[in-house]
Amino acid sequence: MPNIKSAKKRVKVNKVKAAANKSRKSNLKTVIKNADFACVNNAENKTDAIRLAIKKVDQACAKGLMHKNAAARKKSQLAKKLNASN
Repeated sequence: MPNIKSAKKRVKVNKVKAAANKSRKSNLKTVIKNADFACVNNAENKTDAIRLAIKKVDQACAKGLMHKNAAARKKSQLAKKLNASN
């Protein structure tokens, strides 16, 4: 248990930030899963789903949730799936 005031604040801030990051990561995974599902089922909105997933990956990278190389790899995989399903 922290005794110093700034350490107490860091514990509180870290808890809030962890919850926000968990929410963002969960949302990102859901969007990517929906994009994969749209490609597999050859849905009409697959291009929009992939575009949204790529946007969310870029946002996650900008927020520090993903490494830039991991984001680039995920975007490449999504584009590959879209091209394969056309």
